Amino acid sequence: MAMRATLLVLMTATIGLTACSNGTPTLMNLRNTESGPDEFAIVPTNDLELPADRSTLPTPTLGGTNRADPTPEADAIAALGGNIARANANAGGLINHASRFGVAPDIRGTLAAEDLAFRQNNGGRVLERLFQNNVYFRAYRRQALDRYAELERLRRSGVQTPSAPPPGL
Repeated sequence: MAMRATLLVLMTATIGLTACSNGTPTLMNLRNTESGPDEFAIVPTNDLELPADRSTLPTPTLGGTNRADPTPEADAIAALGGNIARANANAGGLINHASRFGVAPDIRGTLAAEDLAFRQNNGGRVLERLFQNNVYFRAYRRQALDRYAELERLRRSGVQTPSAPPPGL
């Protein structure tokens, strides 16, 4: 009798936990686990200002400037000791080449849907599915890049590469 009660409690808890899911999963927010710099920690050089009339704000443009940080790329290039004129001359060609087959305006939604379908087709084991355990990293393991193996491959082929932190740091 005690075994049935324990089994009933476990089943009830399992059903209760699976009912607590928060809808369709979205793309993963991967976090950098290394101690290097955070390239997304953007700090504007000037104070942000709120305009007097927000209805007259211009429409944002891709690659446009803003008043708080008018030349962020040039500032970064100069801070790293680069030649601003040379970098600006080559930037347009890179953008044109990358967008030569077109740009999808709804790419985030498309990627989220494809990611969800891929993870559903490469789902977890029975208990992982039952408890809705995240199988993202295992599902994408075959597509992951071993950065140190790639670094060594490039160095063996004669490509000059920057130094990299040793594994495990």
